[in-house]
Amino acid sequence: MHKFLKSYLLVLLFLSSAVIVSCRSEEESVPDFPDGSVESVNVWVHENMKRYYFWEDQMPAKPDYHLPVKKFFANLLSQNDRFSSIVNTEDASTYLRTVRNMYGFDYAVLQLANGQITAVIKLVLQDSPAQNAGLKRGMIIKKINGSGITASNAESLLNSIPDNTTLDLSVGNWDNGNVIDEKDIKVYYGFSLSQPVISKIFEQNGKKTGYLYIYDFPDGMSHSLNQKFAEFKANGVQDLIVDLRYNYGGSVASAAALCAMIPSGITGNSPFITYKGNKNGGEVKKTFAEQIAYDPAALNFTTLHANNLQLTKVYILTSGSTASASEIVINNLKPYMQVIQMGGKTLGKDMAGFAIADDRKPKKISWQLHPVIYKVYNANGQGEYSNGISPQFPVDEYASLPLKPLGQADETLLQSALGKVSSKSAYFETFTHQVKIITESEKPFSMGKH
Repeated sequence: MHKFLKSYLLVLLFLSSAVIVSCRSEEESVPDFPDGSVESVNVWVHENMKRYYFWEDQMPAKPDYHLPVKKFFANLLSQNDRFSSIVNTEDASTYLRTVRNMYGFDYAVLQLANGQITAVIKLVLQDSPAQNAGLKRGMIIKKINGSGITASNAESLLNSIPDNTTLDLSVGNWDNGNVIDEKDIKVYYGFSLSQPVISKIFEQNGKKTGYLYIYDFPDGMSHSLNQKFAEFKANGVQDLIVDLRYNYGGSVASAAALCAMIPSGITGNSPFITYKGNKNGGEVKKTFAEQIAYDPAALNFTTLHANNLQLTKVYILTSGSTASASEIVINNLKPYMQVIQMGGKTLGKDMAGFAIADDRKPKKISWQLHPVIYKVYNANGQGEYSNGISPQFPVDEYASLPLKPLGQADETLLQSALGKVSSKSAYFETFTHQVKIITESEKPFSMGKH
């Protein structure tokens, strides 16, 4: 698989990469299927799921080992499970194919207050096929592969995109309800490189506010976070806005590294997270220092904490694409400081897990499991946000078109947060129900149900 898909799997890796050898259950008799058969793979899948899966007590007692592997896996999943997945590392077709991981951008199809249907590009990854083709956040998509976008065909057009390796778009710019400067752009399926952490410093009324846009939480990002916070500290930043609106998650160790650099009054021994698993996994508690250390490439807590901003509150920008490790940042900072959440309600992935693969030599099974293994809680035992974490201050980034570049002071969510920071009591209400979302291109956690 190409580099982006490898990176994308970090969305589902929460503790660390792990490989687990299959161990035959002694509690029941399972036929000894030939190595390499579908049945032998399914036995391996079943045994690992019995050991690690959060809802292992809800799995069928006697599954049908003759089913295709993906269907067998799907039949093991609880009705409560939206997130577990399985991929064959030797078969690209088993990986999730979305607009973001194929082409490097996301869009939303909206119905405006006047009934007008418009498709807005909301995210373009740096060094992506989309950026190389000239796409920018805020552009309007008029046509996809020759078809105009309507409320009735928006979903079917979206579903057809993964079947192609090129994407023909007609795009333009928004100008007071009209689309101008229309042009045709061809986007080729390809790589999207690792995304940088974007930082800015804004000065208002003699006080400085730091802004961080964090796309995801890959292992190893503590180095770039440390550099950004060192700059904030050197410049006397007194308030912080963290933009997680498009962050699907990744490494909990990297999320813990971020959290270690924000609030006052914490030490390396301060409790950070509690994992609750099935009867085999039990309950596991980790401090800030212990969780950060799960990433062997991470800077240690002491090094990171030297650039801690010693804040009592933080502003976090969110949307329905804020998930997993990003939600852990929101929930697990709450015991230590005031978290002011602005934007939309988060996705609701209060679960964690790690990859399960066959490490026998030679390897006999190329499938890799990404099951839900734990529920996660903060230092006060708070969690259970499967319906999402709602912001205290709802802000709709689509309320005003065109969408402005991320990190620009007049961008809707950032402008609202800067207004909240500067006024202390006032708040620019920009949430509206007049804009209806017909569909959005990203669907990050749907592999396991196929």
